[in-house]
Amino acid sequence: MLSLALCLAPGAIAAGAAPQDLQDRAIEPPPPSETPLPDDPDQIQFSADTAEYDSDGDVVTVKGDVRMFRDGNRLRAAQVVWNRKTGAVVATGDIAVTNPEGDTAYGDRIELTDSLKDGVIENMLVVLEQGGRIAAQRGTRNAAGVISVDRAAYTPCAVVDSNNCPKEPSWKITAVRVVYDPAKQRIRYTGARVSLFGFATLPLPVFSHSVGAGNASGLLAPDIRYDAVNGFEVALPYFFALGPNRDLTIKPHIFSDTLPMLQGEYRQLLGKGAFRVTGYATFSSRADDFISPQPGVPDRSEFRGYLDATGRFQFDPYWQASASFRLASDRTFLRRYDISTDDRLRNNIRVERIDRDSYLAINGWAVQTLRLTESQGLQPIALPEVDYRRRFGQNLLPGGRFELQVNSLALTRTAGQDTQRAFASLRYDLRKLTSWGQELTLTAYGRGDLYNTNDTLATSVPSYRGLEGFRARAIGAVALDIKWPLIGEAFGGIQRITPRFQIVAAPRVENLDVPNEDARSVDLEDSNLFALNRFPGYDRFEDSTRFTFGLDYALYLPGFSVEANIGQSYRLSSRPSLLPDGTGLTDRVSDVVGRTVVRYRDFLTFNHRYRVDKDNLAIRRNELDATIGSRTTYATIGYLRLNRNIAFALEDLQDREEARVGGRVQVARFWSVFGSAVIDLTDREEDPASLNSGFEPVRHRIGVEYEDDCLRLGLTWKRDYQTAGDARRGNSYLLTLALKNLGR
Repeated sequence: MLSLALCLAPGAIAAGAAPQDLQDRAIEPPPPSETPLPDDPDQIQFSADTAEYDSDGDVVTVKGDVRMFRDGNRLRAAQVVWNRKTGAVVATGDIAVTNPEGDTAYGDRIELTDSLKDGVIENMLVVLEQGGRIAAQRGTRNAAGVISVDRAAYTPCAVVDSNNCPKEPSWKITAVRVVYDPAKQRIRYTGARVSLFGFATLPLPVFSHSVGAGNASGLLAPDIRYDAVNGFEVALPYFFALGPNRDLTIKPHIFSDTLPMLQGEYRQLLGKGAFRVTGYATFSSRADDFISPQPGVPDRSEFRGYLDATGRFQFDPYWQASASFRLASDRTFLRRYDISTDDRLRNNIRVERIDRDSYLAINGWAVQTLRLTESQGLQPIALPEVDYRRRFGQNLLPGGRFELQVNSLALTRTAGQDTQRAFASLRYDLRKLTSWGQELTLTAYGRGDLYNTNDTLATSVPSYRGLEGFRARAIGAVALDIKWPLIGEAFGGIQRITPRFQIVAAPRVENLDVPNEDARSVDLEDSNLFALNRFPGYDRFEDSTRFTFGLDYALYLPGFSVEANIGQSYRLSSRPSLLPDGTGLTDRVSDVVGRTVVRYRDFLTFNHRYRVDKDNLAIRRNELDATIGSRTTYATIGYLRLNRNIAFALEDLQDREEARVGGRVQVARFWSVFGSAVIDLTDREEDPASLNSGFEPVRHRIGVEYEDDCLRLGLTWKRDYQTAGDARRGNSYLLTLALKNLGR
C-alpha cells in the first residue's frame, strides 16, 4: 500500500498515455498460443469472448480479450475488426502486438494487414526484446518488420523506480524521425537530441546505434577534459565492428593549446588466443632532457607517440605463449597526455610449457626508462632467460620430493656491464608429521653456477660488479624447519598458535666474485624470514649457519579474524656479512619482523608490516594498509616508511616515506563524491638527494559522480605537483559522460 501511495503522488500519473510516453502500458503482452498453430501459415488462429460475422460485408468482429496468432506474430486487443475482403485488421483498446523476435508494440489503435506483420499504430510504444523502448504518437511497420515513427523518443533505461512507480528515464533520445530495422538490429535517428533527466542537451542531427547483443560500428561516449599543458581536450572515439571476433577503435583527441593526437586500438580473438594493440601518435614540442623547462632553451617539435601491445596464445593444454610490448617516443609523453604515470616500460615475450611435474619458460626482457636522470644505456636487455624445473621422486620416500632446476640468463647493456649466467640446482624436501602434531621439513640444496662478466667498471657500485671474465661457484645448504600448530576453541571461535623454529647451515660462498644483477633489493621481511635464501634473486646466497625462530597466531570468529606472525634470526658466524647495514640482517642477531592482518566481514581489512631494530627498537619498516567501508562508501589508507639508514650509493635500498589516502562517500542513492591523494613524506635526512621539505604532495584527485543502471556522469579535478620536462605540474579537469546500455 505504501508503494501505491507513493505512485499516486500529485503529478505521478497522467490521465492517459501521451505522445512519446515511454511508460509501461497496463496491458500484458500476448502469450504464445496454448494450442498448436495451423499448419497453413496463411490461416489465423484467434480467441475472444464474443464474435460477430457480417456475411454481407464479409467482416468479422471479435471482442473481449481478443488474441490472434499467425506465423509467429501475436496480437492482443479489446476489439478487432477484420475485413476479409480487403485483408484489413483494425484493433482498438489495450493493444499489444509481438513479433517472432520478441519485440512488443503497444498502442491505442492499430491498422494491420491480415498477416499481422505490417500496419499503422497510434500512440505507439515498442518494447524491444534486446532492451530499450520506442514511443511515438504514430508509427508504421512494414512486412519486413521495419518500424518507422515520427516525433518519437527512445531509451534503454528503467522507466520505474525501486517502488515500481513511473519515473523519468535517466536519459533518452528524442527525434523528428526514428527507424528501427529488426533484421539489422539497428535504430537510426533524424533530428535527434539526447536528454538527461528530462532536459535537452546534446544535439545529434544524424545518429544511429545497434540494439543487438553483438557488436556494431558507431560513435562511443566522448571524453572532455582540461589541463594546464594541453588546454581543453575533446576526444570522440568511433568503434568499427570488423567482425564477430575483431574490432578497431579510432579516437582523435583535439586540444586547444597543442596539435591533435590520434589514438587507435585494435583487438582480435583467434582460435588459440587473443591480442590487443593500442597506439598514440602526434606531432608536438618536447623537453625531456632536463627536469624543468629552462629559459632560453628551445623546445623540439617532432613526432611523439606510444605503443602498447599484449597477446596470449594457448596452443595445447601444455604450451602457451604471451607477449607485452610498451614503447614511448620520449620520457615525458605518457605524463604530458595523462596516459600513465609509469617511470619504466617493461617489454616481455615468453613461451611456457606447464604440466603436472615440470615447468619450462623461455623469456626475453627489455626495459625503457622514463626517468629523466637515468641512462637508457644502463638498462639491461635479458635475452634469453631460460628456466626449467622438474619435480620427481615423490614415491621414493613418503613425504619426500626432488626438484631439479636449470637456469640461464644473458644480460646485455648498450653502455654498461654485460653478464651471462647459468646454473643447475637440485633440492630435496622431506616433510613428516609426528605423533604429537609437529610438522618437520628437512631440506637439502646444492647448486653449481657459471658466470661470465664484461665491462665491470661501468657499474658504479663495487659490490654489484663481480670479477671480470669467467667465474664458477658452488653452493650448498641443509635446513630443518619445525612447526607445532596448537589449535583449539577460544573466545567463541577457533584459535591457532604455531611456534616455528628453523636451522639453516651453508658453507661460505664467495658472493663478491660474481656480479649482483637480481639480488640487490634485499630487506628482511616476514615473507622471507624463513626462506632458505633471503636474497630476492640468484646472484647472492646467504651462507653460514643461522637459527630462525618465530610465532604464528590466528583467531577466527564469526565474521572476524586476526592473523599475525613475528620472528627473528641468529647467525653463528661472527665475520662481517655481505648484507649492507640497515637491511636487518647485517649483525649476528637480526632485527624483529612481523605482520598483523585484521578482517571484519567485508567492512574492514587492516594490514600492518613492520621491522624493529634489535638494538634501539627503532622502527625500520612501518607499512600500513587499511580499507574500511562498504562497496558504495569506503576509505583506503596507506602509509610506508623505510628508515634503514643505508648508504646513498645503493639506489635499490633507499629510504623513503609516503602516505596514500582515498575514498568514496555515497551522499544519495545515485550520487557520490570521491578522492585520493599521494603525499611524499621523504625529507633530506632520509634521502640526501631529495629536495622535499618532508611533506610534498605528488598528485591528488577529487570528484563527484552520478551513476545508476543507465547513466554515469561525473566531474573530476586532478592536480599533479611534479614537473618533468614538458609534463608540467598543474590542474586538469575531466568530464565523464557514459550513456550505459546504448547499443542494447
